Amino acid sequence: MISTAAPKPEVAGPILFARYAFGPNRLGYCGPEDSAELFGEATGGGDLRALRNNAEQFEGAYPYLQLIANANGLTDPLDARVVEAYWLGNGLLENVTPGLLGRSLDTRFRRRLRGDGWRWLADKPNAGALPMHAFHVLDVFPRLGLMRTGSIDNAVAIMDSCRIRWGRVIERDGDFLVVSAVPLAMVDGKLELGAPRIERVRGWQEGASFVNGVEPNDVVSIHWDWACDTLDERRLAALQSWTRRELEIANLTI
Repeated sequence: MISTAAPKPEVAGPILFARYAFGPNRLGYCGPEDSAELFGEATGGGDLRALRNNAEQFEGAYPYLQLIANANGLTDPLDARVVEAYWLGNGLLENVTPGLLGRSLDTRFRRRLRGDGWRWLADKPNAGALPMHAFHVLDVFPRLGLMRTGSIDNAVAIMDSCRIRWGRVIERDGDFLVVSAVPLAMVDGKLELGAPRIERVRGWQEGASFVNGVEPNDVVSIHWDWACDTLDERRLAALQSWTRRELEIANLTI
């Protein structure tokens, strides 16, 4: 049932999850309050039990991991393949049927939405949406009120920071990386990927990093202002492809 999935990542699932979860956690947006523990465990060898306990407290992400694991007959929501499927996208997502995703969305979000907000979100599984982070950012966030809390430009900037994006490294600048990253843009009322632009993203904290050994021309994944991982060609292609897929689905009701 999992033959279409990508090879299992070399990094243990709880550590991989922490790498991507740390960016918003350190800003206080999701998960438990002790971001220093999360970072320390994810960069210092990792107490997997502590990281598992931490991951279970991410109320936004963890139910998606459970959904992906269950749909693929896996008992561990923090299996590295499941974690990769959620943050970057891989073949495990294809085993999550519209019915499974629809029931999950109904349980989690229906009571928080009204009228068109729920109808639009409820239709997404049948339109092809799958439970990865890009779907949550591009489709669930707007339905939960992001687009109604300020200007469209501000909403797009927030979605761009929150989605997992990619950037090609130009140089290291102290604790930062200077990268050429592909931003999200609103063009003629639709979301699309824009032309690459130069950004500075954080890579180190007190000498520790998720991307030690990164060199110019490498590609890193980025969540909010933090470099999460160095991407090989397979994972970069997956992230790009799955992001474009979810953009198309989001644009059906934007």
